[in-house]
Amino acid sequence: MSLDQPYPLLETEVKKLVDFLKSTSIDTQREATAQLRLLSKQNRDNRTKIASCGAISMLLDLLYSPDTRTQENAVTSLLNLSNIDNNKTAIINANAIDPLIHVLETGSPFAKENTAATLFSLSVNEDNRLRIGMSGAVGPLFDLLRKGTRRGKKDSVTALYNLSRYHENKARIVRAGAVRYVVDLMQPSSGMVDKAVFLLAKLATILEGRTAIGKEGGIVPLVEVVEFGSARGKENAAAALLLLCTYNNRYSSLVLEEGAVPPLLALSQSGTPRAKEKAMLLLVFFSQ
Repeated sequence: MSLDQPYPLLETEVKKLVDFLKSTSIDTQREATAQLRLLSKQNRDNRTKIASCGAISMLLDLLYSPDTRTQENAVTSLLNLSNIDNNKTAIINANAIDPLIHVLETGSPFAKENTAATLFSLSVNEDNRLRIGMSGAVGPLFDLLRKGTRRGKKDSVTALYNLSRYHENKARIVRAGAVRYVVDLMQPSSGMVDKAVFLLAKLATILEGRTAIGKEGGIVPLVEVVEFGSARGKENAAAALLLLCTYNNRYSSLVLEEGAVPPLLALSQSGTPRAKEKAMLLLVFFSQ
């Protein structure tokens, strides 16, 4: 079958590839996963047909393959399939989390990156956030944040942000030790300032998160983002600072010492509606 696929993908062709996934030959498995990877990338119709032919469970089994390329092809195929909402549920229901964690812990850098991206994609579904968080995925995602490639860190912090939208996962993320490394990503050179601030703003909604942000030196870079960050970054930095200051007078003093009032005044005049609101609330708080 041509990978260029100049005609609609037929169900019989997909079933043939799925059958090849069951082969005991590593070469056959590698080739079949490579074709599914490319076909699943091409269009939505292919992703629907591949999932409907039973490929998901077979691809998950191959996440345990000792062959690096087969594992990489399998997880990338799952990432592509997860772009469809129905497939997100099907992947989770096929007990995907343990094999995905296995790849996070043992895979190549490329496989780990695409596994984190898959977990991010799956966690768009609200119900999946709880299941992923309870499964033990936070720790391996944190390890990727700590030791991964640049792209791995980006995919990891994005997945953690999505997971943090479920309240109970916030404490899991803090207890894993992630705040220190998220604060490090707030340096402009990381290229991930907005993603880091998004996550800190979520973690600042719980006491453990606020304590960790203060302990790990997160307040100073948050003030810097209020002054120099993107519109969305300023909005989330102001939201995080409001939570920190409201619950801790020591943090309020530090924010004032860092010269936050002028950038907050500017933000209250020219920020997004949410940023203006948070900046004004902070300024009122400081004036009391």
